[in-house]
Amino acid sequence: MSRRSGVPVPTIKYYVREGLLPAGELTSPNQARYDDGHERRLRLIRALLDVGGLSLSAIAEVLRSIDDPEQPVHEVLGVAATRITSAEAEETGEAGPEPAEAREAVAALLARRGWRVDEDNVAARSLAGVLAALHRAGHGGFAELLDVYADAAEPVAHADLDYVRRRVAREDLVESVVVGTVLGEAMFGALRRLAHVDASARVYGDGQEAEAAPKGA
Repeated sequence: MSRRSGVPVPTIKYYVREGLLPAGELTSPNQARYDDGHERRLRLIRALLDVGGLSLSAIAEVLRSIDDPEQPVHEVLGVAATRITSAEAEETGEAGPEPAEAREAVAALLARRGWRVDEDNVAARSLAGVLAALHRAGHGGFAELLDVYADAAEPVAHADLDYVRRRVAREDLVESVVVGTVLGEAMFGALRRLAHVDASARVYGDGQEAEAAPKGA
């Protein structure tokens, strides 16, 4: 399993000791057999750690949710997405109290869109933090684009979910959410920057100037 996954043997043994990875079937005093389920769980652990940036305690929480047969899939995916969003907020410094105006703007957006999301959801709080940061930077008017961004986000979210639905095992479902949340956002951000370059060239440049548009615009 170490050779197939690229994860060192000592690391795999550590995951087993910490209860993140079930022990293999002993075939001798110092040998164990691992099946496809072990590999799937190991791949998920690495995705949560390397891509999602989660701590081992947060990973353990996600895994407990997966292993609870009473937990609906929606709740399992919600636990994973919440932990990922919380980790990102801590890394970027977005976590913390938000002004009432920012929270009210997010609440109004959720009501306007009819989105079935609690106002205290970590993503909602993260958005309120972004709006507060925009206001502090003197660009509070950027909030006028909330619905434009929401219009773009809805079809992307549905496409993400369609991708996730192709998975069968709960580990595969959660891994898809982790990768889609982190790397999907990176892909969306890169596409947005590419669109910025094109839009800038079309609005502000003519033929020759368009070709010389800055690559990072």
